[in-house]
Amino acid sequence: MPVPPAGPGPGQPGSAPVRVRKGGAGTSVAAEPPTAPHRPVPPGLPGRRGRAAAWMRRHPLLRHALARAAQAVAALWVVVTLTFVLMHALPGDPFASLQSTPAVRALLDARYGLDLSLPRQYAIYVGNLLHGHLGWSLIDPHRTVGQEIRSGGPVSAALGAEALAWSVPGGVLLGLLAAARRGGAWDRASSVVGLAGMAVPNFVLATAADYLLGVRARLLPVAGWGTAAQTVLPALALGALPCALVSRMIRAEAADVLSADFVRAARAKGLTGTQILLRHVLRNALTPVLTLLGPLVTATVAGSFVVETVFAIPGLGASFVNSVLDRDYPLILGLTIFYSTVLLALNAAADIAAALADPRIDPARGPT
Repeated sequence: MPVPPAGPGPGQPGSAPVRVRKGGAGTSVAAEPPTAPHRPVPPGLPGRRGRAAAWMRRHPLLRHALARAAQAVAALWVVVTLTFVLMHALPGDPFASLQSTPAVRALLDARYGLDLSLPRQYAIYVGNLLHGHLGWSLIDPHRTVGQEIRSGGPVSAALGAEALAWSVPGGVLLGLLAAARRGGAWDRASSVVGLAGMAVPNFVLATAADYLLGVRARLLPVAGWGTAAQTVLPALALGALPCALVSRMIRAEAADVLSADFVRAARAKGLTGTQILLRHVLRNALTPVLTLLGPLVTATVAGSFVVETVFAIPGLGASFVNSVLDRDYPLILGLTIFYSTVLLALNAAADIAAALADPRIDPARGPT
């Protein structure tokens, strides 16, 4: 019985390519070694760049974070440029209070590079900034801007955290009570507190609280930093505006949730008002508060400038005010960059936290 061939013959489908040689003695046929089959590239993925784009499309939060980082770098460059230009446009001189001779003033200007043209000063400062050096203080030449940030930053951070620690829960509680008792005493009290917190400037509130509770009643220290009692009045004055903003937003959001169909269904099942507030209303009303965290931190930082000055707190807010009054150019720029970086990072973190808490929110487009 004839044995079938082990594979396809030359010239048949699936066989190895055939190479024909022609010589003087005749013609010879030899098979070339087989090659690997060609694997087509899927459409829409042209190599490494396409795979990276597809991976970024599958991770929208990471894509949004990278986009925000690029925007933050551009925003910081704009902040540095505008601050540098406006700072040198202000009238005054950082060495005007020294009562020195013109020769000494010229030596000081040459030492700190103030005798150079503004474009040259800007280029030198940006170059030092890219190397992580914020410069030396003009008023206190023995301290760098980084040392000033490291010494005053923890104080300002502790004060802002304490202010937000009472203002955010307090605003949530006032808003929930006002929404649950619309038109009642709690609703009117919440409205009064919210309007007062947004209308009264924090320096007026800080001065009034310092006088009434510190000077007249002698209940709390009027100034200083170092003990728990010395943080109460500054934290109260600094947290008034965040508390007002949170209470107004929670009241509006909770009122909308209380009129929803699933809340009526919960009442029909026999749930009490407290159970409805805690299980259903609070969870749905807290999501907008996460988006408000960025503006809340901004308001807290802006208010700390005056509050720290009123209560003589050795934080960055008081240092920033003094640097503007003294025309301390490196300190002004360094503190501006530090505050801008913190605010940009916290705003981006608040957007990402809101997107994680509510899947309906697209971090790049907002609520869907």
